[in-house]
Amino acid sequence: MIKAARKAFNQNWRPADYTRLLDRLTDACGEPIPFRICETPCFLRTSLVNKLITSGADLIRQLAESPDYRAASEAAIPPLYRVPNEPHQPLFTQVDFGLVRNAAGKAEPKLVEIQGFPSLYAFHAVLSAAYDHPGFWRYHPAPLSPAGYWDLLGQTIVGDHHPENVVLLEIDPTHQKTRCDFVMTEDEFEVATVCITHLHRKGNKLFYERNGQIIPIHRIYNRTIVDELERRQINAPFDWRDELDVEWAGHPNHYFRFSKFSLPFLRHASVPQTFFLDRVSPLPADLDRWVLKPLFSFAGLGVRVGPTRAEIEAIPTAERSQWILQERCDFHPFFETPAGPTKAEIRVMFIGQKAVGLLVRMGRGAMMGVDQNKGQEWVGASSALWPDE
Repeated sequence: MIKAARKAFNQNWRPADYTRLLDRLTDACGEPIPFRICETPCFLRTSLVNKLITSGADLIRQLAESPDYRAASEAAIPPLYRVPNEPHQPLFTQVDFGLVRNAAGKAEPKLVEIQGFPSLYAFHAVLSAAYDHPGFWRYHPAPLSPAGYWDLLGQTIVGDHHPENVVLLEIDPTHQKTRCDFVMTEDEFEVATVCITHLHRKGNKLFYERNGQIIPIHRIYNRTIVDELERRQINAPFDWRDELDVEWAGHPNHYFRFSKFSLPFLRHASVPQTFFLDRVSPLPADLDRWVLKPLFSFAGLGVRVGPTRAEIEAIPTAERSQWILQERCDFHPFFETPAGPTKAEIRVMFIGQKAVGLLVRMGRGAMMGVDQNKGQEWVGASSALWPDE
């Protein structure tokens, strides 16, 4: 943390600054952001940013380049959702870290989760630019500039296709909390956001309707989460296992392969001890020092911090392979705010093997999600800034 920048921001901040921030985001989205935006960005030292990026890249390589892990993670992909033509390297990966205090009192990253799935790439750039900050702060790793970032993101999402033949695919997108990111993506790249139930199939080709025209789909920016399909009992108008004539920008198999399933396989200083629940016997005596997580859930659904023995024993034996038990890390509230010391969960966002930005969640609850920090100020979605050295 950069104490001088933190102190100056706190001293100079006025409520009107927050109003202006929200107004900028509303203008970019066309409607108010439906989740809480933090009043402040996070000012980080370049050395910590580099450590976060290097650690994230090491973890991705460890999984993507291991034949043994690739073989083991076949079990993570449900047979009904096994999509053909999967590349080894994920196109989009998110590596989430919390910050603990080491013996020297310095911030040390500890892995929370890794996910081979797109995040809020457009929103991150808009939010980072919307904060009031002098020009010597970066929010994309060097040498990537803001313009270069948008070019890279556009090439990754659209590829060599005409934008009208590329869709951002979601479930009921108009009612998702992440709709702001969809709108910003549409505005920047002229791609359509389409509900998966509105697709049409003819042979091995997919189509969507726009302004009364049926348009072929050549590439899909995939934002569809299978957990939600299952939970809402939605059937796609195609079979995920078929050889469709379409490119995937974010291959669906990577959602499963680069996920909580991978955590017990990782060996790195940033990774807490993690075990598949069905392989833990006996249970630890200090369960308050552990976190119980379902392998496939979104936005913290089903996570139990400090689970009880009764909660664990209530999980049927046949389902315990779908849960992990992870050593709990005490994330330190390094960030001084007018509302008190605050913790941060930092998401390192990758496109291919390149780190492109750090999206942050600020919070003071036991977990960092919006639901665990309701009714508080100086918490919520934020961005990391660091010196342009």
